Amino acid sequence: MKHYIALLLTIVLSVSAALPVRAQEDRMLEGVVRTVNADGKKEPVSFATVYWAGSDIYADCDSDGYFTIRRHGADGRVLVAAALGYVRDTVAVAQEDTFVELLLASDNQLDEAVVTARGEANYLSRLSGVRTEVISSAGMNKMACCNLAESFENSASVSVGYSDAVTGARQIRLLGLSGIYTAMLDENRPVMRGLAAPFGLSYIPGQWLESIQIAKGPSSVINGVEAISGQINVEHRKPTDEKPLFLNAFINSMLMAELNAASSLQIGNKWSTVVMAHASRSFMSHDMNGDGFRDEPQTTHLNLANRWLYYDDSGLQLRFGVKALYDSRVGGQMDFRREQADSLWTMKVPWGTDITNQGINGYVKVGIPLNEDNSHNIAVVTDYTWHQIDSYFGLKSFMGRQNSGFVNVMYQGIPNDSHRFTFGIRDFLDDYSQVLHDGFPDPSSGTAVFADNDLSRRENSLGVYGEYTYTLGDELSVVADLSLDWNNLYGLFLSPRANIRWAPVDWLVIRASGGRGTRSPNVVADNLGMMSTGRRIDIAPDLGMESAWTYGGNLTFYIPIGFEDNSYLSFDYFRSDFTSQIVVDQEYDWSAVSIYNLEGPSYTNTYQVDFSVEPFERFTVLATFRYSDSKVWLRDRGLVERPLVSRYKGVLNLQYATRMNIWTFDFTAQLNGPSRLPDFAVAPGESGFSPVYPVLFAQITRKFKGVDVYIGAENLTNYRQKYPILEAENPWSTGFNASVIWGPITGITVYAGVRFTLWK
Repeated sequence: MKHYIALLLTIVLSVSAALPVRAQEDRMLEGVVRTVNADGKKEPVSFATVYWAGSDIYADCDSDGYFTIRRHGADGRVLVAAALGYVRDTVAVAQEDTFVELLLASDNQLDEAVVTARGEANYLSRLSGVRTEVISSAGMNKMACCNLAESFENSASVSVGYSDAVTGARQIRLLGLSGIYTAMLDENRPVMRGLAAPFGLSYIPGQWLESIQIAKGPSSVINGVEAISGQINVEHRKPTDEKPLFLNAFINSMLMAELNAASSLQIGNKWSTVVMAHASRSFMSHDMNGDGFRDEPQTTHLNLANRWLYYDDSGLQLRFGVKALYDSRVGGQMDFRREQADSLWTMKVPWGTDITNQGINGYVKVGIPLNEDNSHNIAVVTDYTWHQIDSYFGLKSFMGRQNSGFVNVMYQGIPNDSHRFTFGIRDFLDDYSQVLHDGFPDPSSGTAVFADNDLSRRENSLGVYGEYTYTLGDELSVVADLSLDWNNLYGLFLSPRANIRWAPVDWLVIRASGGRGTRSPNVVADNLGMMSTGRRIDIAPDLGMESAWTYGGNLTFYIPIGFEDNSYLSFDYFRSDFTSQIVVDQEYDWSAVSIYNLEGPSYTNTYQVDFSVEPFERFTVLATFRYSDSKVWLRDRGLVERPLVSRYKGVLNLQYATRMNIWTFDFTAQLNGPSRLPDFAVAPGESGFSPVYPVLFAQITRKFKGVDVYIGAENLTNYRQKYPILEAENPWSTGFNASVIWGPITGITVYAGVRFTLWK
């Protein structure tokens, strides 16, 4: 009850402190169109024209190149600048953007290079009410970024690691908590839920993405209440992009190769579409540490997506798309082959994993304006997912099939420039057919013991929600959310949230947030790393829904130093308190993985500082440091530090680009702090903590006309976890365990790639 009272007081005090309403041009976008002269100086392009791609909304610049254009529901679309004697430039505009710059190249510069705007790679959104870190396409291009999981290496907010040493499944941590407590959104649609979660980060190719937004803490309830530590939203390449063809080819020293393709086409004035394809394959197995196991599984991954947009002059929008994927991975001992998977139960073949994922996703989004300026509208979002996983892990196997539907109907009203409200109803329908075939060795007989667990269920979560936003110019915004949800398995629950942003002066932004998040567990999919052990899996019969309160704040100081006076220094603090949680405990019984309801406190405290500066033109410095205090109550042990969660992480990223961005040099250094090791993984005389270790990345990019060529290297220090697999020499034993992962598994990796872009 105290959480509800504190949250209510926060909302009341903040709203009562607001001053009278002041007009705000929040549906207009300002910007400037410039060019770069022979001396490298920026000059305005007088009387250029800017317009939204795929629409008839346009504006003319003044003599100084400045313009103001009506958004008209165009957030997330592409803005185009054109002028006689210049090559057109485009920029994707996010909802939080209030000012954009477009750079045009003179026609006579084409033989030298095409000048395009160099967007910020990693930055904090200035106007967002929630503490939001944005990774743009420029930020993702700083590294290989083969998939979404690898796009966070420049961020201290998100830590990325492996769930185990054999499957290649990547997992993230935000605010010191596993990625299952982070809501994943695809252009504000919930994704990567259920059976797709373990490998979902690898199913989104980095070259398909336009940007990633990382929001810490509780956010809007419009798309659900599963966000406990935060939410991550990804924006794909748009149908309105003026890029009929994009190609990316990549290969690394591990002989992993991939090919990405995308094509955006405009069909008339109202229809546009984008087709995206991905294929990757690992052609060779490697065992760099000599433990007899593959360092990475051999994978084959195919991905195809098609998205459509219909945009009418009235403001009516129709978006729909479909995506299909196939993912196959074989891991384990070097001699294991896929055809031996059916014989693993005999323990007479090499230990191995054989995992196949297949999935189809389709969605439809409709936006219907109810008046001319779109200040009142109705939106309908529907989504369907089918996903199947067939997996073998030594003596264990997990077979699952998921059919999930999502429907969200909302009404939004903007009576004036200071008030906005949204009401809606949404429904999650999940049908899971899943069987855990648990096999483990019996030390007394030397044979295997098997037990089946039917984890199938049909779940329906129906919710009604409301969100109210009060804004006072650029100075103050207060967002209050409330969601009432009914779950057929867990009953009724209430989720209040609030987010406050206050900018008392131009150089300071203060944010505060708090609220409740809840999620229903998928025990095996949420903890797939536990399958790579020789232990039996002991699941309590009465597992409940997980629930936590998260609250915190952020201070961001904008400092007038550097080339463009856009430097900032930011401080964060967030805390998550669980009222109910599913605990996966490998320290209570060393012969079992014990899964039970939380029996005491569980919390995390996270502190972070970020600093960004451009000391001189085209040289940027980003430094971040995060410290986590994460504890959980374990049975018969009490409150202990959460295992395998690093106490701190520091990141330093340096980027320098030559004039016209012909050459770009990127360097990233990480310092990863210690994490507590489970008792069974600590040898006598050891400290019980993993060592502090650095990881270095570097990349060089050379731009030609329409072509980028890049080479780089990861883990330049060649640091590797010495023993990623416990009892690797005896995999058919209860002591075998490949889930105690705290550091890199592979050593230095060199890569090269090429990106080709054909502009319309």
